Amino acid sequence: MVRDTGRALHFYNKLLGLAVIERRELGFPGAWLEINGKQIHLLEVATPAPADRQPGHVGRDNHVALLVDNIDEFARRLEQVGVHFIRSRSGRKALFCRDPDGNGIELIQTSG
Repeated sequence: MVRDTGRALHFYNKLLGLAVIERRELGFPGAWLEINGKQIHLLEVATPAPADRQPGHVGRDNHVALLVDNIDEFARRLEQVGVHFIRSRSGRKALFCRDPDGNGIELIQTSG
């Protein structure tokens, strides 16, 4: 769930590179994104949980995990636009961040 579809699209489409696909009219703003034959639906509706009740570590919260080829490239992208993230504490090539609406995102490098 997002507060501003345009701002969310900038994060998911422009920053993370997910493709925007056609969305049927549902009576509220939003967007559909495609990644490897799967969809992520951005819904501009009331958020069920206040941001101040989210866990500090995204990995302990509801989140979506996305596979990426190069975690360092995504870390650079996030740093360039001031998105706070933390790397996985386990030592694996992964990082955790939140989108502009506080939704948890985990990026995991697929190899190496």
